[in-house]
Order: sequence, then C-alpha cells, then structure tokens
Amino acid sequence: MALQDILFSQGFGTRRVCTGLVQQGWVQVGEERTPCDDPLEGFETAGFVYWVQGQRWVFQKLAYVLLNKPAGYECSQKPSTYPSVYTLLPGPLRERGGGAAAGVQAVGRLDQDTTGLLLMSDDGKFIHRMTSPKHHVPKVYEAQVKHPLTADQVRRLLEGVVLDDDPKPVRAQDCSAVSERHLRLTLTEGKYHQVKRMVAAVGNRVERLHRSAIGGLTLGEDLPEGQWRWLSAQEVEALTLKVPAAPKN
Repeated sequence: MALQDILFSQGFGTRRVCTGLVQQGWVQVGEERTPCDDPLEGFETAGFVYWVQGQRWVFQKLAYVLLNKPAGYECSQKPSTYPSVYTLLPGPLRERGGGAAAGVQAVGRLDQDTTGLLLMSDDGKFIHRMTSPKHHVPKVYEAQVKHPLTADQVRRLLEGVVLDDDPKPVRAQDCSAVSERHLRLTLTEGKYHQVKRMVAAVGNRVERLHRSAIGGLTLGEDLPEGQWRWLSAQEVEALTLKVPAAPKN
C-alpha cells in the first residue's frame, strides 16, 4: 500500500494532507526511523511501524482500544454538558477511515460520573457483538453505596428486581458485598442507569460507580485514568470467543 494511503487509512487527514506530511519530511518508517519523502512508495501493512511528527505508530487494519474513563466525561461525540471522552484520544483515532462515520466509536456507554473500562473500536461487527443483548456479555461494576449493605439486598439483586420501565425483573448474574459499602455485581444487560436503579430498588444508593471488567478483560492498575491503550490481538480474540453466538430462531 502506498504510504499516503496508509496514513489516510489511519486517520492522519485527507490524502492531500498525508502527501504533504511525507513530502515535508514528517514521516519515517520502520523502527530505524528511515526517512521517506515519496508518498507513493509502497509498504506491506502487516506489522508496519511508522513515525509521524516523532510519534510511533503501528498499522492497524481495525482499531480496538481500551480507555480508562475518568468521571466528568460523556460518551458522546456531541456532548450536552461535559467534555467528550473522544477528546482523550489522539486525532488519528478520531479520524480513522474518513467519511461520515470516521474514527473509533464507544462500545456501549458509561454515565458521565461513572469511571472505568470503556472499549472503543471502528469494527462494526465487534461493537454489535459486544453490545447486543442477545450475546449477554458480562460486565463487572464496583459500586460504592451510601448505606451499609445487607444480605437481603444482595439476595434481592441476585434474584431480580423490577425497574419502573419494565415489568420483567432484572437481576445480577453475580453479586457480593466486598465490604460494608462496596458492592461488586456482574450484569449481562445494559439498561439505562441500570446499576444505580437496581441498587435504588433494594433501598440503597450508588455514590460512586466504576466498571472494572468486560467479558473477562480486566482494567489493570497500570493504565491511569484518562489514558488509553491498544488491545492486543489475543485480547480481542479472547473477548470474541467468550461471547456466545446469538441463538437461531
């Protein structure tokens, strides 16, 4: 693939802009950072390493990103009150592919005051597979609650509670009191404010909420709030394999 087309596919601007980056000497290739001033020079894309304005990148046919979301950010490209989580990503991730649906998209959403693991991708099939209620992807939440937890509250969350917009009870797949005011629960659905509403239904209140895991992928302590990293191929494969296929009608 021509170098200008590689840069374009990875979100570095229009082909004209990408051509200019190469011609002006802002692009080097390989770990040795070999200068390249020919935008039409071809390269194998698999594992291709390149540098743009001093920053190292590796070609990604599709992007799979893990973001440690801080509080005070909306999972929207057009936020209403708070800044967008997309502002925490570098420009190329926001512009990959060009067109109306450019860039990575949030795989589901977290409330503005909820922190933790947020997946982002430009792979539509992956996004659908991870967010579709048919696939029951487990998500683990750590909730700090206002009042001391009781065994009855945990039992009711496991057995199911009725929310005001759905007569069908919703329940936690797993639930435990880590400490007096620390509740850990696993959900396989994604209803609006679900954790907060479930906890309210059993007579308590969520004061802080953090998502610590999705489908077996855990947010490590080595990734600070507001920072992102690429998912490895093994992590993407493990996420996909652990999601059961939708049942056939």
